[in-house]
Amino acid sequence: MAERQLTKEQLEFQQYARTWLAENAPPPPPVRLPISPIEVSSVAQRDYLQEWQSACYEAGLIGTDVPTEYGGGGREGCQRIANTEMSRSGTPFLINVVGLSMAVPTILVHGTEEQKRQFIPGALSGEEIWCQGFSEPGAGSDMANQQTFAEPRGDDWIVNGHKVWTSLGHFAKWMILIARTSHEHKYDGLTYFLCPIGGHPGVTVRPLIKMTGESGFNEVLFEDAVIPDSGRLDAIGKGWTVAMTTLTHERGAAEGAGSGGGDAGSALDSLIDLARKSQRGGVPASDDPVTRDAIMQQMIVAEGLRQNGRRARVPALVEHPMRLPLQQKVSGSEFSQENARLGIQIAGARSTLYKLDPAAPDAGHWPLAYMNSYGGTIAAGTNEIQRNILGERVLGLAKSK
Repeated sequence: MAERQLTKEQLEFQQYARTWLAENAPPPPPVRLPISPIEVSSVAQRDYLQEWQSACYEAGLIGTDVPTEYGGGGREGCQRIANTEMSRSGTPFLINVVGLSMAVPTILVHGTEEQKRQFIPGALSGEEIWCQGFSEPGAGSDMANQQTFAEPRGDDWIVNGHKVWTSLGHFAKWMILIARTSHEHKYDGLTYFLCPIGGHPGVTVRPLIKMTGESGFNEVLFEDAVIPDSGRLDAIGKGWTVAMTTLTHERGAAEGAGSGGGDAGSALDSLIDLARKSQRGGVPASDDPVTRDAIMQQMIVAEGLRQNGRRARVPALVEHPMRLPLQQKVSGSEFSQENARLGIQIAGARSTLYKLDPAAPDAGHWPLAYMNSYGGTIAAGTNEIQRNILGERVLGLAKSK
């Protein structure tokens, strides 16, 4: 949004956010931070990032548009401004990505007053970390194929099943969980829960080690775990509908409760800096016309992503509710992957040096980013599935066989 379109209150908030971020940059981390929240593995990383999120929350940069009765700032149209300024400032990302971008928006739409007051403040402050319990060994992109079962027993639900690829599960206190509550209906047999997992009886969290050496992913096993009915979000059998609200936010269709970390612009700045520092035949790689053209193509994509983000916020320009979020998910994840691939290409043979090698360009960022980029093309439904949905449900093409 251009500054001339901001209200007086929004302009004042924008200046406040810029000033606060400039004056309150966090100290250097005591350990190397991962590229994104879903790779946070160590307690030291968690503690540092939780402290930063807490500071941003106390400053009013997180939950800015959330009503004050639920722990938010009660403003209007200011969260996006805060997100933009946090990204521009180059400060660390916010660790509670599932809580901020998925749990809080979903609870605001589908939660009871009691649930909103109980769960939202801790998610905004980062005190209570959330994870997502959607994927299963047999239910990844086919989310309706959930087999984790929740059986009613008095005022409780007894849960048994197996979730996988659970980012931040090893640090999470709560999980947004989809479980099957009926075998008679595929979609209407799903129910959505706000499930305690951190130290909760019957819940076992096991880390999964990725090829990068990081262990932000986990598998979560439920063995007669008890969830009170007060943890059910919306009606029994409405889990698919509630999950669509969650996925709309996960895929970038709506404003989250907070952001932080880098954006497409800062990713390109890093790529350009690498090209200037890398040599090709005794001259900087940035002077190579093929390299310059490849970076320019990325700049075009980045601008397209930015403009589509603006378009998504104008109801009159959104002719189909799912087109832009699905498109942004596919294009954004592939932009990140191509950016990392270009970084490896520009670094050349030095890109084989990994993050513990002192001679590695940018401390080994580029091979790490490239390997991690595949998670982005798989998460929230694989890009292949997203293209099928775009073709069939948005463009009206014949269903693929």
